[in-house]
Amino acid sequence: MKLSSRSAPRPEVLAAGAAGVTVVLWASAFVSIRSAGAAYSPGALALGRLLAGALTLGVLCLLRREGPPPRAAWRGILISGLLWFGFYMVALNWGEQQVDAGTAALVVNIGPILIALLGARLLGDSMPPRLLAGMAVSFAGAVTVGLSMSGEGGSSVLGVVLCLLAAVAYAGGVVAQKPALGAASPLQVTTYGCLVGAVACLPFAGQLVGEAADAPLSATLNMVYLGVFPTALAFTTWAYALARTTASRMGATTYAVPALVVLMSWLALGEVPGALTLVGGVLCLAGVAVSRSRSRAAARVATLPAAPEAAREETAREPR
Repeated sequence: MKLSSRSAPRPEVLAAGAAGVTVVLWASAFVSIRSAGAAYSPGALALGRLLAGALTLGVLCLLRREGPPPRAAWRGILISGLLWFGFYMVALNWGEQQVDAGTAALVVNIGPILIALLGARLLGDSMPPRLLAGMAVSFAGAVTVGLSMSGEGGSSVLGVVLCLLAAVAYAGGVVAQKPALGAASPLQVTTYGCLVGAVACLPFAGQLVGEAADAPLSATLNMVYLGVFPTALAFTTWAYALARTTASRMGATTYAVPALVVLMSWLALGEVPGALTLVGGVLCLAGVAVSRSRSRAAARVATLPAAPEAAREETAREPR
């Protein structure tokens, strides 16, 4: 049965909605990390977050009767689990203890650029002009936000290096995850990636037990929140959206995070942003809008119900 032109864009709309859920929850994670990081060391916080996330995802798998992923997906799951769920979280937690939030956000936002480069090299992702232009605008916004939020003397060489390593691990994890989503469901890829990361962080179990005994309840609740929402839910919605678009385009979407962090800090913590910070946030959002937009010819191709392949190619070759 042929789909109508109205129903054809629906998967794309759902993917955009899933990506929106992801960036909102990832933005909220910065506030929770700031609170929990005062009571938990980087490795213990990462392990506690991953355990809470793995437990939540395990329950979801049981409810949905999702079994283990097929063998073809395991390579990507293992790599993304080690790099993104494991190393990235420890490095970012440690880095944010060494540098101010603005510097951390600025350095980590190199990640989407690395994703685009790795995606083009390893996955064959296209690099359309709109994507490149949008990433350039968003990166300029991230730089503006980072500089406006950076405090004097708040950075260290170790902290910058840790945030840079986190950005590299983030990019490598995303690119490794993309092929796995061709063989397994987003829930399977996220659940087992989270389990791999938790196993990799088990050496911090002693620290977690010792620190949990002395940590205030608010810090522990923030750690659990990080596991349930920015990890279990947000990584699943991310995987859902990533399975339906390119790694480069999804990476560019995360440039909305700095703008949302500014807004959430304003509303939740009463931290009134300066004019320069607001300008940077607007640039971040504008760049994301540009990077996710498509030319008119490409949009017409996406809405064709079941046109012959030759007609699709002819439409795609129309001048942009």
